[in-house]
Amino acid sequence: MERRRAHGGSWSLAETVAILVPLCTEIAARHARGERLFVHPSSILLDERGAATVAVELATTPPAMPRDRACMAPEERHGEPGDARASVYTVGALLYELVTGEHIGPGMRRPSELVPGLDPAVEVMLGKALVADPAHRPDDLSALAQALHHLAPAAAATPPAADESHLDHSDGGEVDVSLSMLPPPPAHMGGPAFRPPPAPPRAPDATARLSDLKARLESDPRPRYVVVKSGMDHGPFTAVELLQQIGSHQFEEDNDLRDAFSQDERPIKDWEEFAPFAEQAKMQREVVAEKKEIERVVVAETKGTRQKTLVGVLVVGAGVAALAFVVMRVRATGEQARAVDAEQGIAVEFDGGLKSAQRARPTGGGGFVGGGGGGLPVLAGGMSCEAARDKYVEEIRIGGGNAQADLTAGQFGSVLNSGSYVVACGTPQSMHVTVCAAVQNGRAVGVTVSTDPPSPGVASCIAGAVRRMSFPSNPKLDIATTRF
Repeated sequence: MERRRAHGGSWSLAETVAILVPLCTEIAARHARGERLFVHPSSILLDERGAATVAVELATTPPAMPRDRACMAPEERHGEPGDARASVYTVGALLYELVTGEHIGPGMRRPSELVPGLDPAVEVMLGKALVADPAHRPDDLSALAQALHHLAPAAAATPPAADESHLDHSDGGEVDVSLSMLPPPPAHMGGPAFRPPPAPPRAPDATARLSDLKARLESDPRPRYVVVKSGMDHGPFTAVELLQQIGSHQFEEDNDLRDAFSQDERPIKDWEEFAPFAEQAKMQREVVAEKKEIERVVVAETKGTRQKTLVGVLVVGAGVAALAFVVMRVRATGEQARAVDAEQGIAVEFDGGLKSAQRARPTGGGGFVGGGGGGLPVLAGGMSCEAARDKYVEEIRIGGGNAQADLTAGQFGSVLNSGSYVVACGTPQSMHVTVCAAVQNGRAVGVTVSTDPPSPGVASCIAGAVRRMSFPSNPKLDIATTRF
């Protein structure tokens, strides 16, 4: 399976049936003898004829590889080998992986989306076999073998006769496909499921990959994810709700995430489906923390500069006071000398009189416009992108400042082009988003967001995210437009 996957291939339906039908028959016989097994891909061997068989020595301990664990029934994840009901789940997981080349789990897609023209009976069978709750899952491997054989009768020998209705109920209980790991079809009420045409190919950039992953997660609207934070369970959430919580920093990468269907639990950073979104949120927090640290250093340096200035003023003042004291002493000494000379009858003549220089007064002039450095206006924020631009131009005309932009497209792109804030607002994959940001002094003072089709809620969410972003600081107004 790994070799096929490495070359971008999968197994044909006939090849899959040839492997799984005899495998079901063998596993059913072993369970009938009372054996309990951990059936997973690494415990299955193919002989030189391509016939599959269970390697019992490899099926007595839980697997360690993630792809093997993905094929285990939820009840086996606690370390106990499974019965026939658990093996039905494993055979369903193998059927899905052989046909599609992908493994089951959050964000999995329906086989018909991956394999055009696939027999619809495959999805019906998977919906029943992959029920997460064992109480609502079929337990008849012989019935499953019969159903698989019908998909390609010539691919494998006919299995022993069995009642295929056991795939709909067992031990008096009904099979509930609403609890299946397979996501529901797009249409939930009668008629064939609508499948949108495939999207045009896009460049494999990070934003596109996140958008595709988000769309896959959104295809399953069931609340199934529980987050353990501070020893408390939060949820269950749908995938969309969970992504929103991660994007708003309510949950972080070290919080444990449990899939209530598969009972798989591990930190968010270890889930390949949710780790990229947690990493994006972490980067945003680090940017904010770095900005706060820079502001703290600037404040500290400003305070230190003021203290040094005050000390300098005091030193200069002390020097001036000392100089004045010396001058006064010299004057006093001169007066005493003149008094003595007068008393002794000595005449002292002065060439002119002593005059103090008149100090020039400041004449004013040279003010500034709107409080900005270098005569530049400073906008208050909270405006649209267009309003900020018009206001800035109006103030420049009054004050005579220079409105030339200094920031480059690359500096804007490093902040606006990440796309994580667009994904975090629940933006559908098919929606086009245009973001106009007017930035001054490292913050967006004007933001305009438009969506196609229109969505005021998504536009408001994205605009709020842009206003909270940190940009390279520049006292002049810079305007950038980014499209997703």
